[in-house]
Order: sequence, then structure tokens, then C-alpha cells
Amino acid sequence: MTRRLSVEVWIVLGLSLGQSAVYALLSLVRKLSEGRLRDSTAGLNQSRDVVPWLDLTYQVAGIGFALVPVALALYLLNLDRDAPPVFARLGLDRRQPWRDLAIGAGLAAVIGIPGLGVYFAGRALGVTAEIVTAPDLLHWWTVPVLILAALQNALLEEVIVVGYLMTRLRQLEWGLPAVIAASALLRGAYHLYQGFGQFVGNALMGVVFAWWFHRTGRVMPLVVAHTILDVVAFVGYALFADVVGLR
Repeated sequence: MTRRLSVEVWIVLGLSLGQSAVYALLSLVRKLSEGRLRDSTAGLNQSRDVVPWLDLTYQVAGIGFALVPVALALYLLNLDRDAPPVFARLGLDRRQPWRDLAIGAGLAAVIGIPGLGVYFAGRALGVTAEIVTAPDLLHWWTVPVLILAALQNALLEEVIVVGYLMTRLRQLEWGLPAVIAASALLRGAYHLYQGFGQFVGNALMGVVFAWWFHRTGRVMPLVVAHTILDVVAFVGYALFADVVGLR
């Protein structure tokens, strides 16, 4: 049983955010080899094709395929014997939608405001790349796709890094501090392409989110919080970057 679960965890992470962590580290190494980190750029949600309808197709397809590991993780958890249905088990159900929404919004404020401080401090110290969260050329569908991308990120990260990984590590008899540390460090690792500052900021966010899941058993407020954070970052940049002089 222990060996099967260990292999399963490595496979799920290798197909999803563990793979992202490796590529993020390689991206960081390349940035450092090219010069100062403060002069580099980390781009998210960039255009995939110069032809608008192909760009839209690529964007939507990318969002859809990114959710396949989420489906895999939920499917594997649902195979566990003598366990509640997976959505109830992870707190992804709709039993308390307004409470989840309110808590998610509160968590977004708690994480988001200090997160901005971490980003600007990292930029000032030269340990964080400039983060560009939207394409330069906007289309009528750009904002809806950015919102979908935010929801995709939230589901991918919170279901796998919090719900799935923490559940499996506890089944493997890891202690709580080690479980929280593993979840938080993985979250920081796949943000390394943005620099050391964002690694630290996201790892701290990971500690808060992992602790919350341990205390409540609910992932839904974390999905709400993460979606709000990314919608503000993605859509805010797309609409106001020119106004505030970010591009």
C-alpha cells in the first residue's frame, strides 16, 4: 500500500506541478546566466499565435488540458476504500457556498496585500523578475480567457498541492509539519521562474493554505481565494498596465 501510494504521488506530480517545478528551476538558472534577475521578465498568459482565432483556440485548449491532472488526482482519491466521496472528502462540494465565498475573499485579502509587498520588495532587492500577467495585444475574449486561466490555476494548485498531496502524505504517515512544509515548498518551487522573492512569498502562502486545509478539511475556500488573487493580477494588469506605466 505504501509503495503504491508513493509511486502514485510521484506520477501525479510528474504530470503536473512537480514537472512545473523542474522547469521553473531551469528557467531561473537561465535567467541568472543571462544577467541580473531584476532585468529579466516572467510572462504569464502570453499570446500563443499571431492569428487571433488560433490564439484563442490554443489558450482554451491549454486551460482544458491543464485540468486533466486535477481529474486524475480526484479519480485516484475516489478509488480509496471506506472513504467519503472525493468532493466531500476534500471540501469541494457546495454545502456552504456563501461561507466558502466569504472565507475565500478574506483569505485573498490576507494573502494578496502582503503578497504585493513581497513582490515590490523583491523587485527592489533585485531577487524577483518583472512579472507580466497578460498579453500586450488585447482582444474581445482576452478578459474572459484570463478569468478562466485564473480558475484553472486555482483548481490545479489547490486540488493537487493541498487536497491531494496532503491527503496522500498523511496516508503515508508523514507528520503534520512535514506535510505542510512539503506542500508549501512545492508551491514555492513552481514559482521559481519568477525569482527568489516569489518563491518565498508563495511558500508562505502555501503554509497558510495547508494549515487551513488541515484545520477545516475544505479546499473550496482556497480555490475561491486563489481565483480572486489571479483574476485581480491578470485582469488588472490587462486593463490598467498602461495607466500605471507597467508597459
